[in-house]
Amino acid sequence: MSGTLLRVCPSELKIPYEVKRQRSCCMQLINKTDKYVAFKVKTTNPRKYSVRHTCGILQPRSSCSVTVTMQAPRDMQLDHHCKDKFLVQSAVARDGATMRDLVPELFTRAPGRLIEEFKLRVVYIAANPPSPVPEEAEEEDASPRSEAMMGYEAKVSSAFDAASRCIDNCGAKPSCTTKGASVVSTLLGEQLYTREDNQKKFQQDMVRPHSNDVIVYATSLSMLLLRWCSTMVLQIHTNLFFFMRGK
Repeated sequence: MSGTLLRVCPSELKIPYEVKRQRSCCMQLINKTDKYVAFKVKTTNPRKYSVRHTCGILQPRSSCSVTVTMQAPRDMQLDHHCKDKFLVQSAVARDGATMRDLVPELFTRAPGRLIEEFKLRVVYIAANPPSPVPEEAEEEDASPRSEAMMGYEAKVSSAFDAASRCIDNCGAKPSCTTKGASVVSTLLGEQLYTREDNQKKFQQDMVRPHSNDVIVYATSLSMLLLRWCSTMVLQIHTNLFFFMRGK
């Protein structure tokens, strides 16, 4: 927003809206001329806002920052629509002017006197806007965990089936002892490898930031529960195998 005397930035005042907390914003006034320029800042709701540097003198080619502070709101508004506005007035002052030269008549319209006015509306914005998370990133994070879980379940199921078949045929085949020991050894090795692999993936998942903590917690809990179940089933099959072998 620019005129003959001043450039005002930004064109609207965006103030974060937060219950029971004061929030502020700033606007910049820039003198575009080689003259002394006086300015004054007004608002339609002076009880709600406090302004630092409500008036002043800008030297040639200089600038000034004006801070607008909104009093802490008591209640949360259903919508952030605001009707409050600010008015910035500027006028040419004499060379070498000081704060003592700021009189009301300086901003009174008169023939041959240039007075510029800028109107700025107040816009409420969210104090802590949520950061958007791309859906593609969520799908990429979820896919490796799903494949790991499926592979783990397939390995455990296959090993348990092999051990069960060997134990069921223990009384009919003399070579059952060797095969059963091999199956149990393989099962133990698969479980230890899978447990270490899943522990690493579990630690990586816990370190990796996720937008949905509920999904991360549920996935971690299911992995822990699956490892516990596999350990219990393996223990039962192992005890049954050695029990049948003793017979």
